[in-house]
Amino acid sequence: MSDTIGTANTPEMQKKLLEEYDSESRYREFGGKVSAIAVKAFAILVALYHLYGAVFGTPVTLKHRSLHVAMILALGFIFYPFRKKGNRAKVAIPDLLLALLAAATTVYVIVDYVGIVGRAGMPNMTDLVFAAALILLVLEGARRVTGWALPALGVAFILYALFGRSLPGFFGHRGYSWADLSSFLFVSTDGIYGTAVGVSASYIYLFILFGAFMDKSGMGKFFNDMALALAGGAKGGPAKVAVIASGFLGSINGAAVANVVTTGTFTIPLMKKTGYDKEFAGAVEASASVGGQLLPPIMGAAAFIMAEVLGIQYKTIALAAILPALLYYIGIIAQVHIRATKCGLEGISRENLPKAWQVFKERGHLLIPLVFLVVMLFASGKTVIYSAFMTILVTIAASMLRKSTRMGLKDVLDALFEGTRSMISVAIACASVGIIIGVASLTGFGLSMASAIVALGGKSLFLTLAFTMVACMILGMGLPSIPAYLITATMAAPALVRLGIDPLVSHLFVFYFAMFANITPPVALASFAAAGISGGSPMKTGVTSLKLSLAGFIVPYMFVYNDALLLRGTDFWSGALVMLTSIVGVIMLGGAIEGYLLARMNILLRLLSLAGAIFLMTPNRFQDLYGAAAVALVVVVQLFQLKKRRVEACEDTVAKA
Repeated sequence: MSDTIGTANTPEMQKKLLEEYDSESRYREFGGKVSAIAVKAFAILVALYHLYGAVFGTPVTLKHRSLHVAMILALGFIFYPFRKKGNRAKVAIPDLLLALLAAATTVYVIVDYVGIVGRAGMPNMTDLVFAAALILLVLEGARRVTGWALPALGVAFILYALFGRSLPGFFGHRGYSWADLSSFLFVSTDGIYGTAVGVSASYIYLFILFGAFMDKSGMGKFFNDMALALAGGAKGGPAKVAVIASGFLGSINGAAVANVVTTGTFTIPLMKKTGYDKEFAGAVEASASVGGQLLPPIMGAAAFIMAEVLGIQYKTIALAAILPALLYYIGIIAQVHIRATKCGLEGISRENLPKAWQVFKERGHLLIPLVFLVVMLFASGKTVIYSAFMTILVTIAASMLRKSTRMGLKDVLDALFEGTRSMISVAIACASVGIIIGVASLTGFGLSMASAIVALGGKSLFLTLAFTMVACMILGMGLPSIPAYLITATMAAPALVRLGIDPLVSHLFVFYFAMFANITPPVALASFAAAGISGGSPMKTGVTSLKLSLAGFIVPYMFVYNDALLLRGTDFWSGALVMLTSIVGVIMLGGAIEGYLLARMNILLRLLSLAGAIFLMTPNRFQDLYGAAAVALVVVVQLFQLKKRRVEACEDTVAKA
């Protein structure tokens, strides 16, 4: 990885890193002018279809979802070659044939819609042929776009549906024929065209388009410059800049690895120059990028999927997610600051930093779409889909306020194209998840998984939570964030619901740990991408990411035991007290990990600090008192150490004089 150092901030290196760690970025860039224009025009038409549907409505559910999947699958085969090293300048003939076959599946659904619906559960041979074709196309598309993990899981579930009758215990079922299974996955809205694809065809597409328009308007530069202006001059400033900028961008784009590469190529070299070691610099960027998907208002579109799955309002989820996400980021910033203080790392000199007022004056108007979106979602009473559509229009209008951000027709078309290209991986992943969720629904695997987790946990809620956490992190390994959440919500969340935990709390719990699979070795794609930029060890960067994110591993347990942290069923003062004690807790946790608070701590002080942190972060008033006592003792000892050090320094000075 040494060749990365010093050149990581070039566009060529960004692309190389993305292709190495993010299979979604290995797309074709067409050499021929005619083919490039044709593909771009088709992608723009796909985007316009979804925008039209947001305002004027879509065809009936099965037709709309089949059309969405077919269009995206066709683009998938056009953009992604059969092999990693395949020709990226032009489309191979077999790929064009696969794209046409994908189109044929929706033509069949649209043309024979009445017959397909009438034959539900009694498919004819043509139904079975198209069903088999669609399943194979989805699995192959997922392999090309997301790698082997998701299609391998899909194949495993198909085999489970066909041969599960032979399994003993919890996971055995009556078994299904290929005809029954393929028909269910093809014509049912519980299979490939299920909730995951439904959300992909509505909420996710529009918010990915919104992110593309925000990017074209220069929002990324605004976040970076504003973070530099506000935090760049503080102790360890570049690391704080990485946390702030990556958090905001991650919330909008929801792509952890891409966020690491685009933001990290700027922030990681700055952190290393300041004095942070390679692994720590990479871990800061990875942890902050992954956490963006936990941060409202957009949460990488996961909040909208969760709202659809649970059948509750988006704003309920966004409000519940605010305080846990802030605690996660406070925990990272606390460790960053403590490390900088311990190692004497200064920030960037003020003369080399942009001025906050100048940055806001130049690009502050780009915040208008975000403010508009929040108002629409929380106060307008309009649907999420309509709100997203209107926010895209407001983004275009807001960009016109200054020449430096103004979007012309080419920028608008480019945003539509880039949004659709970004959507390919998400939509195909959602279709693949439809196979997994469909089989889980058909065979009762989700309930069996829940029973197994509950049985392992016995009567202990804590053990059940721990086993659920492990299951989520295993299921989420190597998967994009949205399919990772959907799979864990199907397989693991029901175990918590069976124990009487509120569904929203259960889904937020599994969502956190599905996201952390991106920074958890042995498959930690965000951490590995960051190591590619920093030149550090991938595994050490992953372990350091875990340490930085430790508050995030504790916070989900906190809100399971006391949902006051989710601003539910509590008054203002009780919520404020929970937040205050939790903030002190995550700071003490950072001190325990770094071995430093006001001065260096020995092992006993570190253990006392850790105990105080855990007591303060657990939802019990008596434990808060224990935690406060531990914190007070640590601070008193640290102050005594500082005083003793100053006296010794003074005596040394006098002796030398």
